[in-house]
Formats: sequence, C-alpha cells, structure tokens
Amino acid sequence: MRYILILSIVMLSCRQEGLEMKNLRVEGKNFIDPSGRSVYLKGINLSGSTKMPYSPYAASHVKDGFYDYKNVSFVGRPFPLEEADEHLSRLKSWGFNFLRLLITWEAIEHEGPGIYDQEYLSYLRKVVEKAAEYKINVLIDPHQDVWSRFTGGSGAPAWTLEKVGFDLTKLDPSGSAITHNNFGDPYPRMLWPSNYSKMATATMFTLFFGGNDFAPKTLIEGVPVQDYLQEHYFRAIQEVVKSLEGLPNVIGYETLNEPSEGWIGLDDLNRADYGIRKGPSPSAFQSMVLAYGRSQKVENWEYVLGQGYVQLDSITILNKQEVSAWRNSEEALWRNNGVWSLNEKGDPILNVLDYFKLDDKTFEEDYFKPFAIAFIEAIRQFDKEATVFIEPQLGKRPPNWSDDDPSNIVDASHWYDVQTLLLKTYNPDTTINFFTNEVIIGSSNVERSFADYLGQIQKRTWNTLGKVPTLIGEFGVPMDLDNGAAFQKGDFTAQIKALDAYYDGLEENLLHSTIWNYTPVNTNARGDQWNGEDLSIFSRDQQANPDDINSGGRALDAFVRPYAAFTGGELQQMSFDLETKMFRMTFAADSKIDAPTLIYVPNYHYPKEISVEVTNGRFEYDRVSQQLKYFPEGSDSEHTIIIKPKA
Repeated sequence: MRYILILSIVMLSCRQEGLEMKNLRVEGKNFIDPSGRSVYLKGINLSGSTKMPYSPYAASHVKDGFYDYKNVSFVGRPFPLEEADEHLSRLKSWGFNFLRLLITWEAIEHEGPGIYDQEYLSYLRKVVEKAAEYKINVLIDPHQDVWSRFTGGSGAPAWTLEKVGFDLTKLDPSGSAITHNNFGDPYPRMLWPSNYSKMATATMFTLFFGGNDFAPKTLIEGVPVQDYLQEHYFRAIQEVVKSLEGLPNVIGYETLNEPSEGWIGLDDLNRADYGIRKGPSPSAFQSMVLAYGRSQKVENWEYVLGQGYVQLDSITILNKQEVSAWRNSEEALWRNNGVWSLNEKGDPILNVLDYFKLDDKTFEEDYFKPFAIAFIEAIRQFDKEATVFIEPQLGKRPPNWSDDDPSNIVDASHWYDVQTLLLKTYNPDTTINFFTNEVIIGSSNVERSFADYLGQIQKRTWNTLGKVPTLIGEFGVPMDLDNGAAFQKGDFTAQIKALDAYYDGLEENLLHSTIWNYTPVNTNARGDQWNGEDLSIFSRDQQANPDDINSGGRALDAFVRPYAAFTGGELQQMSFDLETKMFRMTFAADSKIDAPTLIYVPNYHYPKEISVEVTNGRFEYDRVSQQLKYFPEGSDSEHTIIIKPKA
C-alpha cells in the first residue's frame, strides 16, 4: 500500500544525518544543537481535542456525564498509541520538527487533590518516546482556556472550583459561566472567550495569581488559597516531569497557556467594557451579585467588523431564576473578603469600587513573574536542564527579567489575526492592528501589518526577557471560514492565502512557531470537538485516500514549505514565494561548525527536479528524506542558497 511505502520512507529519513536534535540549548536568541548549528523550530500544536477526556467520549457539545469528573480518562489524547505512527509520520513528512504537546492539569489530577493518574502519565511518556523515533522534539504545554472545562474552556480540575465554594451545576444557570455543554447547539461563534470576564473564571485567576493580596480570608484546608492552588499545580506538573525523565527530545515546559489576570488591576468594578466581550457581559460587581443568586440587567455585546472588534448590541436579563453559584450563601467569597455586602434591605452594595486596583504594582511584575519563577524552580527540581517557555497574557508583555533571574528561558507569546479568528472570514484587503485597533486597508498593507506586528512581539521580548528566542506558540486560521464554504466546495484558497501571509511574517522575523493545530478526530461537523473551533490542518472528512499521507490535509500549500532546519552559523534571512516556489536563505557561516546546513525541501512543492544556487561549496539533495545539505567553502562569510523548480 502507498501509505506503508511512504511511512517506511519517512522512518528512513528520520535516521538520516542531521535530523537528531537532542539536548538543544538556548544561546542568545537561538536554539543550538550539539554540533553548534542554529535550529529553526517549525512546529505544531498537538492537539485541539486534548482539552477533553478521551473516555468516556467528552466533546464540548456532550452534556451527558459532564459533571462526573472523577470517572474520566485522558489516555488516548492526542491519539491512541496504535495511531501514533500514522499521525507522526504525516507531521514529519509535512516538515514539522517540533511539537507543542498539550496536556491539562485535569488530565493529571482530575480525581482529587494529590491523586495523580499514573496510567495517563505512563501513556504520555509513550507518546513522547514515539515522537523521539521520528526525531521530533517536544515542548510540554500545560494547557488551559478560561480556567476549566466547567467554566467553558479546559485545563484545571473541577475540584479547584469546588474548593473555593462553587457548585459546578449552578455556574451556567447563575450567569457565572457559559459552557457549550449546557448552552447547547448552536453555540455562538467564539463565545467561549467571554468567560474570562465572568464570575467563575475571573475569580479563579484572581485567586490563583493574587489570592494572598485580594482574598486573604479565603483558606483551603487552612492554607491561603493562592498558595494552595499554585502548589497543587506545580506538583501536578512535577509528576509529568518525573514521568518523562531521561527523554532527550523533551526540550522543556511552558508556564501556563494563555494566563489571565482575572480582576487584578481592574479599577472600577462597575465597568462592563473590559476583557473579551461577546454575548451577556456583566460588570465584575454584577457578576458577584449574579453568583449570589440575584438577577441582573446586563449589557449584551457582539463582534463586528471595524474598530474595537465589538459593539453594544442590547440589554438582557441574566439569572431570572435567581440561582446561587455557591454551595451555600456563606461561601460567597468576595462578600467574605469585604468587596461587597448587604444593606439593611438585604440588597447587595459595593463597598470598594476599585478593590482590585493596582497603584504601585503591575500584574506582570508582581503576580505573574513570581509565579513563573516558582514554576521554573519546581520544574528544575527534577529536570535541571529544562528550558522554560514563558507565556504572557495574550497581547500583553512578558515580565522584565534580570541577570539574577533564572536563565535558559524562551518567550512563548501567541498571535492571531484577530479579525479572521473572531469573525471567521478572511479578507486579504482589510484587518485590524491588535495593538492600536487601527483598521488597515489594502492587501499589501495587511500583509505588511502581520510582519510588523510579529516583529513588535520579538522586540517586546528583547526589551523585557532579554535577547532570548521567541516562539509564537499559537497562530492559525479557522478552516470553517464563511460558514464552512471550503467543506462544500473543497476549496481552501482563503485559508491558504491567510496562512501563507502568516508564515511570510514569521519567516521575515525568523520567529520559531507552532501552528494551531493538528486534531486527529477533527470533523467538518464538529471541528476540533471543542466550543465550535475548527483550526486543524488535518481532518478525516478531507481524507479521501488513507493510503496517501497528504490526504486529509487542509491548506497544505501554505504550511508545507521549505525552511532552514539547521544552519551552520547565524541565519539572517529566509523566505518562500508560494507562487513561484522559490526559497531563499542567507546566513553567516561559522567555520568552527563541521555539520552541514540542512534545508527541508518538500516533495509536495517540488515533485520534479529542482534548481539550486549556492554561493560556493557543494550541496547534496535527497528526495527520499526531503532534505538538502549544504557544505560551504571558505572562512566565516555570508552565504546564500536559492531553491526553485527546475525549468
């Protein structure tokens, strides 16, 4: 069968010289392999469905068994082990040399505090070992979205909410969260991020990062709530580190996916126009009142094309049934900490309008940075050489880092073309600058803005964390643009144009990246099986021929592209023109490096002979392994390599 043949070719290519990337180290703004070459990480997130248990079946639209959180298993996420060769060989064939491998705190410790799922940890090790067979390096990403599955996202175990007094079953009815499981179908497009500013998620993040300051009266088992939550999180990830001991393809660990400041820094608890707004958007104080079991008239917001992304749509009433989110009224956490109280009529009144205001502090320096340093120390108790990828809030800066702070770190910021992501339509002639909310018109200006924004992320990193590598940990495009037009027509042109523009921006700035995402169980009907998202570059529903390793791929033209995987010196420039198929790279050679510069040259774009131009020296091209090795001549000097289809 053709698939088996291709699989054997990929396995053969994995054994070729130069593909081993063990023990990468961070040196300045580069990743360096043992031979001294700089390594360019072109990776992918694996996988979107890892946010949910594998058994029993638990996609976000499934309500049955939703609250039976103790009796679940994540063994099988991202895929059953018997499918590992299929998926990893495909990713390797497509040129990916790096995985941002998703795990969740819930997967490790779902049954209760200190109860770790050893079967899952054993399974996880086998997945990473399998990736090593394909010479694919791995970053472990403790993933979360709006705190937990039970607050509309993924990540933290259910018991974290229960420990602070929440009744899981009352979060949706009280307006404290909006979950797909309870809302039902159709679940409004990109509604889930609105949970960041709702009661349950905002409370948990405020407690996690700042509970010692903002909820000093809240203790769990006699321990301050912030210390209790962070300590359990650290210990859970330490269990992962211990389970992966000795695996050389584990580069390191990420602090936490897309962290949130919660209400920390909010200077007016009556404001509703903060955070990501979609649908009913109560103010912070209204959220507290709703959770106490009182109905509220709240603003209803909608995404729009134009400045600001959102606009006020209407006024709606939440919690008409006056359901309390707390197991009992005595557990109203923010009331107990003095933020609000009841007047003589029994009505809630706000005591301190700016309770969460920061005067001489910032979230980044005084709350996130201590967490990040504690995370690094916890990880390095069991893996002293681990690189730690520090991910700031989406669109926000990392904390300032000094020479006295831990080294061997990487910035893991995310970037999305927000207009395309939120509205699920790609217009090559218009976008919005995420920094300034400026509307940008004209295709060339739009593409320029992508590269400029990504360049600003890198400069921001160098101004805060220092001259360390930047990995864009997430970027991508919805495959269900324009109500799934590509599924009906089989035409992914819009997605190809978008991804090509994104990769152009990444390559212009020489930024490492992991595209979001590859989901083995993706379908056209349910996407990535989570909250209506559909960004997977692979789907069974597009897999017409299982024997063809490319079958099932979506928008392959854009992401299967040549790149300089290993460079014998300092990579200075790299680009790929999708129309002409011309690849060009320039680097400053280092004569002390004996190993060749290695370029991934995909057969997908070069099915026939190629033309190669080099400054001097010689090259070797191997179509089976899809790689070109370049051996320059002379002392330290600048070299250029150009690859294009042979005329």
